[in-house]
Amino acid sequence: MKKNLHDNAIKYKAQKAIQVIGYLLIVLITISYFTGSIKDFGLAMGLLTAGITITLQELILSIAGSFYIFFVRVYKPGDRIELNGIKGDVIDIDSMYTTMMEIGEWVSSDNYSGRIVKLSNAFVFKGPVYNYSLDFPFVWDEFNLPIRYDSDLELAKKIVISVAQEALSEYVQDSIAEWKEVVSKYYIEDAEVNPTLAITMTDNWVQFNLRYIVDYKKRRATKHLLNESIGKRIKETNGKVQLASATFEIVNIPTVEIKESTNTK
Repeated sequence: MKKNLHDNAIKYKAQKAIQVIGYLLIVLITISYFTGSIKDFGLAMGLLTAGITITLQELILSIAGSFYIFFVRVYKPGDRIELNGIKGDVIDIDSMYTTMMEIGEWVSSDNYSGRIVKLSNAFVFKGPVYNYSLDFPFVWDEFNLPIRYDSDLELAKKIVISVAQEALSEYVQDSIAEWKEVVSKYYIEDAEVNPTLAITMTDNWVQFNLRYIVDYKKRRATKHLLNESIGKRIKETNGKVQLASATFEIVNIPTVEIKESTNTK
């Protein structure tokens, strides 16, 4: 089959299917051999199932999890998921384990840590499975910009929105059709995929919150591009728009007079 199948995806699925079928045949042949007759086969199967259920619960859940993953398509090799608190890209799924290339931990943002993690397939029954690429391969991201109150706020808004529209136009166009399919498939309200800007007045500055859609694998690179482009545009305003900071400026120190009093007896 490896010689005749040239598609890696089909070859991979066929290999896993043959592996599972082989395990089932080995179990059936072994049970038939030790029972000695077909009529005792049902009783032997019942006893064997009861024993396995008690002693090998985790193993049964792992095997059941592999079937669940395969038939329900919870995730597949190449998907980015978060399972049991571990986030990474799925690189292999076998009858017992899901193997992932880990993301995060001591590495910031969505970068590989370099560790390969094996997780029991039983975890698909024990908690939520977060899939970043199933049905909708985009995520919403955001960041804040502190702008000084004495800045030209209208100019600042134009800069942020124009940079976002220029940098994210490709993602917006690609995500529109994908999002329409999600809305038609699931009971979910329609959402805005174009970049949006929200403004909040704080005690120290005007906070600009930019929310945008991006490919789930390019969050870090896109945020860097947006920050760099917005920073350059702000510098070109020659002080009309200024970023705020939490530093304090001491304008004047009041004079303190100390008078020494003498007591005479």
